[in-house]
Amino acid sequence: MKNLMLATTAAALLAACAQRPDAIAPASMPAGMYSAASCSQARAELAQVSQSLAALEQQQNSAATGDALGVFLIGVPTSSLTGGDKAGQIAVEKGRKLALEARLRGC
Repeated sequence: MKNLMLATTAAALLAACAQRPDAIAPASMPAGMYSAASCSQARAELAQVSQSLAALEQQQNSAATGDALGVFLIGVPTSSLTGGDKAGQIAVEKGRKLALEARLRGC
């Protein structure tokens, strides 16, 4: 029973760890979200989204590394507990990027 409890606790802690950015799926965006945007507007927005996504991915990598170290050293995913996990924001930015790329295919 004690081993089961220890294994369950370890699994819960590992599940709470921040994911690497490449493991985060893009969020679904409404079809035609950028259909009213001109090609130049879509290109400008794509550049902004790409820059934002790169910054978020860097922060997420730091959070994932911090969580791995925290779990290894003290058994707690410290970055995720302190708000360092940016998975939701990354999913949205990835979704926006895909929508913009789809819009630009028509340019």
